[in-house]
Amino acid sequence: MKKLFALMMVCGFAVAFVACGGKDKAAEAAKAKADSIAKADSIAKVEAEAAAVKAKADSVAKADSAAKAASEKKK
Repeated sequence: MKKLFALMMVCGFAVAFVACGGKDKAAEAAKAKADSIAKADSIAKVEAEAAAVKAKADSVAKADSAAKAASEKKK
């Protein structure tokens, strides 16, 4: 009876070790890289949109300045 119990314990431990070991690190690394690229793309998109808004604001400010200078010249 002791031998049967010991054999069952050894088999149980073997199954536990096999079930818990050896995760696919390449898949985890690929997912982490994809997440990193997605974050970088998102940040780049936000920065590009901010630059476009700033450029438009600068353009409007320059146009307003030119219009104001032209109206002052007429006076």
